[in-house]
Amino acid sequence: MILSNAARLCALDLSDPYISLAGILDPLVDPNEGTTAFRSLLIPGGGRAEAMGSAFSALANDISFFETNPSGSATMKNTELAVFHNSWIADSRLETLSFTSRNDDFGYGASLRCFYVPFTEYNTFGERASRGYYSETFGVLNVSYNFLSGYYFKGIATGASLKAGYRSMPDYSDNYGNLIEGSGSTQSAATVMADFGVQTRFNFLKIYNSREPNFFLGATVRNLGPPVLDEALPTVVTAGTAYKPANPVVISAEVQKPVNLLAPEKSGSTVMGAGFAVEFTNFFTLLGGLQLKGANPRASIGGEINVNDLQFNMNYTLDMTTQAVLFNRISLAAKLNLGDRGRAERQKRVEDLYVKGLTLYASGDLEGAIEIWSEALDIDRRFDPAEEGIRTASTTLELQQKIRELQQLE
Repeated sequence: MILSNAARLCALDLSDPYISLAGILDPLVDPNEGTTAFRSLLIPGGGRAEAMGSAFSALANDISFFETNPSGSATMKNTELAVFHNSWIADSRLETLSFTSRNDDFGYGASLRCFYVPFTEYNTFGERASRGYYSETFGVLNVSYNFLSGYYFKGIATGASLKAGYRSMPDYSDNYGNLIEGSGSTQSAATVMADFGVQTRFNFLKIYNSREPNFFLGATVRNLGPPVLDEALPTVVTAGTAYKPANPVVISAEVQKPVNLLAPEKSGSTVMGAGFAVEFTNFFTLLGGLQLKGANPRASIGGEINVNDLQFNMNYTLDMTTQAVLFNRISLAAKLNLGDRGRAERQKRVEDLYVKGLTLYASGDLEGAIEIWSEALDIDRRFDPAEEGIRTASTTLELQQKIRELQQLE
C-alpha cells in the first residue's frame, strides 16, 4: 500500500530535523538524477561561484568562471592564478588549478581539475581485496572575445572552453574475492566536450554613480559532447541574471536545465539558484547562496579576504548529503592577482587626455581639442566621450567656417 505524503510525515521521527526535511522533500526526488557520466563536473570547485549558489553565469567576474560561463575571461579585470580545494562528501576531494588573462577584448585561460575518492574493497572474509582511487581528471582550454565593447555599452562577450577528461577506475574482485586483473580498465574512459557561453553587461535601474555596469545577463551550454560507454555526458543549459541595486551589493539568480542528449526523456529536473555578495570593506566580502536541486537543496555561505595581491576564499556548504558539522563540506581557494597588463594605466592616460581636450575646447581652441581627443582614441578606439567631443568640435568648426563665408559675401 502506498502511503500519502501526510501519512509518511506522521510516521517520521520529527526529533531528527534531517529526517523530517527528507520526508518533506521526498516528492521532489528526481528519478533521473545520476544517470549521466562524469558527474564530478557538476561539483563546484569553490571560490565565488560556489559561495553564490552557483548562480554565476551572468556575473562571471571571478576565475571560477571556468565552471559557469566560458565568456568570463574576456571581461576579467586582472590576470589571475588560483588554486581551489573542495572537501566534498565522505572522503572525496576536488582539486583545481586555474589561470586566466586578457589582451584587450580577447580572453584566454587554462584549468586543471581532479576529483578523486579512495576505493577500498573487502572480500567476505574481511580481507582487503582491492585498493586505489577512483578519479576524474580534466584539462580545460578557454578562449573568449568581447564584441562591441565601449565606454557606455560594455559589449557582448562570447566564449568557449574545450575539455578533455579521463575517468580512472581501479581493478575490483569477483564474487569470491579474487582480484580481476584489468577489470578497472573496462570502466575507465576518456572524453572530450565543450562549453559555450555568452554574457552582456549594461546599466539598468541604476540609482548610484559608477562607471561600472550594474546589470548582467548570461547564458551557457556546458558539457556538450558525445556519450561515453553508452552514457550521456552531464550537459546543462543555463540562463542567469545579476543586479547591483547598490554599489557594494550584488544579487544573482539562475535557472539550469540538465539535458540527456542520449535519451532526452531522461533529462533531469530544472535547478534554480540564487546568490548574493556584499562588499563590507575593500578587503572583505560576504557571500551566500541557495540552490534548489530536486530533493537536495543546497545552502552556502562564504567570505573573501583581500591582502594586497592575494585573495583568500572559504565557503561552507550544507545540503542533504551532510550534516551541520564544523569543517564538513569546506572549500578553500587562494587567488593571486598578476596585474592588468597596463590597462588601468592606459585608461588613466586616456581620461587625462580627454580632460585636457575639454580644457582646450572651453578656451576656444577647437583644433587643439580635436588633436588631443584623437590622441586619446589612438590609445582606446572605443572611448566614446572622445568621439563625441570630436564630432561636436568638428561641427562647430564647420559652422564657424560657414559664418565666415557668409560675412565675406556681405
